[in-house]
This record gives sequence, C-alpha cells and structure tokens, in this order.
Amino acid sequence: MGILLECVPNISNGRDEDVIRTVARAFAAGGAALLGTDSDADHNRSVITIVGTPQEVIEGAVRGVIAARDAIDLTAHEGAHPRMGATDVVPFIPLGDGDMEDAVLAARATAERIWREAGVPTYLYGDAAQVAERANLAKVRRGQFEGIRDSIADDATRLPDFGDAAVHPTAGITGVGARFFLVAYNVNLDTEDLDAAKEIAVAIREKNGGMPGVKAMGFALPEKGQVQVSMNLVDYRKTSPIQAFDEIAARAAKAGVPVAGSEVVGLIPAAACPEGFAERVRVIDFDADEQIIERRLGRSRS
Repeated sequence: MGILLECVPNISNGRDEDVIRTVARAFAAGGAALLGTDSDADHNRSVITIVGTPQEVIEGAVRGVIAARDAIDLTAHEGAHPRMGATDVVPFIPLGDGDMEDAVLAARATAERIWREAGVPTYLYGDAAQVAERANLAKVRRGQFEGIRDSIADDATRLPDFGDAAVHPTAGITGVGARFFLVAYNVNLDTEDLDAAKEIAVAIREKNGGMPGVKAMGFALPEKGQVQVSMNLVDYRKTSPIQAFDEIAARAAKAGVPVAGSEVVGLIPAAACPEGFAERVRVIDFDADEQIIERRLGRSRS
C-alpha cells in the first residue's frame, strides 16, 4: 500500500454548505482523496477526511487552511464545540505502511508552511508536540479563540510553535498534530437536561478515573430537543464504541433518561465496528460503505 497518511481537518463552520464544500475541495486540492465531510450545525463544525501520500496531504492541508482563513470569521462564530481557529485542528494519522514518525514529520512540515504561506500561527500537539504540555489538545485549546487572543502576547506558555505572539484576527490559531486513529463517537439522550449529559461525560472521562482513552463533554442539541455525550475515543483498542455506549446507556438508565441513539462522526476502522455494530449501538444514519475507512480507501485507490 505504501506510505499513506489520513488527515482529518476540523473547520469552524457546520452551517454554510457553500463554505464547507469550498474548503473541503481545497483540502483535497493537493491530490489526496476526499473521503468524507461531516457537519454539525449545533457544534458549528465540520470534520473533513482526506487520505494520500505525505506530499499530497501536506499540500492539501496548507491549501485548505488558506481557504478556511478566507471564508470563516471566528469573531462572528458561535457553536457548542470549543474552537481556536477557522481551521481548528489538522491531525495526521499513519495508514498503510506509514508509521507515527511519518505523521509527525508531516505535521511539523505543515505547521511551518501554514504560518509561512497562510499567515496563521500554529501549535504542534499530540505526538508532534515539541512542548510536553501540548501533547494534550485540551490544554492547547484552553481559553479558545478569545482567551488565546487576549493572552498570547503576555503569556509565554501560549506562544505558538510557528508564528508571532498574536492570533490571526479572524482565523485564530491552528493546532497541527499527529496521533493514533481517533473515533469521534456521540451518544444522544432523549432529554433537554444538559446536566445529565455533563454528569455522564465527567464520569466516563479517563482523566476523572473513567474509561481508558475516553475524552467526553456534554452538549445541548437544541435543534433535536436532546442532549449529547460527545466523545473522542483516542484508542478504540482500549475502549470501543460498543463499550462506551453500554456504559453511557447504563448510567442514563439509572438517571431515568432514555438513549435516543448514537452517531459516528466521520470514518471508523473496521476493527472498531464488528458485525452488527450499527444495530447494537443504534447508530443514526450509519453507512458502512461510506464510513468504514478500509471500504472507502479501497474504492478511492482502485
């Protein structure tokens, strides 16, 4: 298969279809295959997935950040999901014969080019971090766009890895990282009680003594009249979507809250969704041919 990298940019727009389409095409303009775009209006965020050689995904990442810079104004942005940049994060994930070092090298090259060619400062995070505290994305994004904007000039811990001590006035600052395959997985609760989702999220987080490899937050979904436990499963080998669903469902049942279903955001490896997975965890609008990465990659490279 050769060295392939997946790149999963998250942009801070989940509502304007024209903007999302334009930016997604820019991310694929370096020759990488565009495997998917998943948007959420409540989060006001879109997750774009491209796969290609290191050269293809690096070029695409730079072009995509430029397109997002020109189309998204964070000073007018609001949504449920934390964000610090018009392109919030650009993670690289090794596939095929690639390894983590390939992803790290791509991330560092991309971060430098984003600053030089787009004028957007960058933080390196995850396995690409050059500052130990920045391995954790939540710490990198602390304070979001407004907090970083207001403190970056005076707080040495907030200085970018590439760029001046100031965010881009409308595009903010972008995190560029390298990591293992992350599964973005949400469980929706059929209630408008946001505290219920937040309490479950706090309980299942790894950092609070919960499930290994789980990061979680509680969000309101006003368009659905529901709330959501939104998760990043940073290593599905430690906690799978099925295990996460079962734990949340059990805690929700104790609180007398029905589970409305679950969502896979973007792509997922075949190993993380065994036979019967969608029915087992009541996944909403799951298309195995479109969302299982091995199936999509096989078609795009055939």
